[in-house]
Amino acid sequence: MSTGPGADSAPVHKPTSTRRGGGSPKGTFSSLSIRNYRLFFTGAIVSNTGTWMARITQDWLVLSLTGSAAAVGITTALQFLPMLLFGLYGGVIADRYPKRRLLLVSQAALGLCGLALAALTLSGQVQVWHVYLIAFLLGMVTVVDNPARQSFVSEMVGPDQLRNAVSLNSANFQSARLVGPAVAGVLIAGVGSGWAFLINGLSFLAPLAALWLMRTGELHRVERAPRGKGQLREGLRYVAGRPDLIWPIVLVGFVGTFGFNFPIWLTAFSEEVFHVGAGTYGFLNTLMAAGSLAGALLAARRGSTRLRMLVIAAGVFGALEIAAALSPSFWLFALLLVPIGMIGLTVNITANSAVQMATDPAMRGRVMSLYMMVFAGGTPIGAPLLGWVTDTYGPRVGFATGGLVSLAAAAVIGLVLARIGNLRVAMGWRGGHPSVRFVPRAAPERLATAA
Repeated sequence: MSTGPGADSAPVHKPTSTRRGGGSPKGTFSSLSIRNYRLFFTGAIVSNTGTWMARITQDWLVLSLTGSAAAVGITTALQFLPMLLFGLYGGVIADRYPKRRLLLVSQAALGLCGLALAALTLSGQVQVWHVYLIAFLLGMVTVVDNPARQSFVSEMVGPDQLRNAVSLNSANFQSARLVGPAVAGVLIAGVGSGWAFLINGLSFLAPLAALWLMRTGELHRVERAPRGKGQLREGLRYVAGRPDLIWPIVLVGFVGTFGFNFPIWLTAFSEEVFHVGAGTYGFLNTLMAAGSLAGALLAARRGSTRLRMLVIAAGVFGALEIAAALSPSFWLFALLLVPIGMIGLTVNITANSAVQMATDPAMRGRVMSLYMMVFAGGTPIGAPLLGWVTDTYGPRVGFATGGLVSLAAAAVIGLVLARIGNLRVAMGWRGGHPSVRFVPRAAPERLATAA
């Protein structure tokens, strides 16, 4: 496991430990051979589908109640504000207590939030402040659920299968995104929003059952951090001293804050630019999910994680968003959502797996809470800001702004990583195709070892 400071210092993952519960380190779906992870994966498919149904329905409900893209941004911001305020403390809790028990509590709480919103909507009493409040409560639960769930993966599959399992988790989430928005669109148009919220609340029974049925003796033991002072500062110092951790986190922070505001942009493009209904809005989300699923499955097949790939993917992601913002027709806009979803997932998975595999297991909860705090916690800043830009200057300017920030962040951080690693960028042609490489300054004729 590399801890070097260079632009490609994220480790090339190699199997190093004995697996529990079987499973080969090779193959796109290899980690599913492990029983505990297979249960976790199956339960997650059900709850993720419900979650995507609720997300789409929530955005459409807020837009229907207020007629404002900024209000959709406020809802999104409130859901992620707790991560910004308390995310690091969630990581301390995840490192201190058994993660399976934490997840039993957090998943039950998420289900109760979904049922509460369903009751309000089905009774006809729902108001926008109800949606705001429940979004904030969901965010509070996620503060603990996210780092516990992220770091629990390594306890189920071990280091051999970690990268594969991280990729399959994303594939799972994006597979649900293919189904959830489409079903939500049908339910909204046919029977109303409340039924989508009800299905979401009930869907959390699946992960609860999966967690309950796991064989705890087959989990990989991880030494838990004892209760003590300074654990939060210890986690921050650990990340600050590791360029291979801090720069991927900074990059996904910019991309997550400004480039992943799709609830705002897709609702605004549906309503104001293309003048389509809830069913077509669900279709646009499904197209993006198809690309995201393809990106996740491709990541599951890759055997290594490189920071060069992360930087290039973030730049391409920003450029595609700008192209989509300027699209003159609905179908060109819709088709561009597929590669946007694929490259966006590549950014997320590459950063996530690089950070997890480079982190000491005893620190993983705190590091992943920082990762999620930066990636998702920036939404309370980015969502209202870009919602205001979208309302004031139009959906095209709002979408293009997010892409421009992502592209600029990739360029700047790529140069920083190259400078740290004493590398330079070399552009040219290889095999008849354009090529971008990091090469050593001292030996420009040779490729950098990890490039």
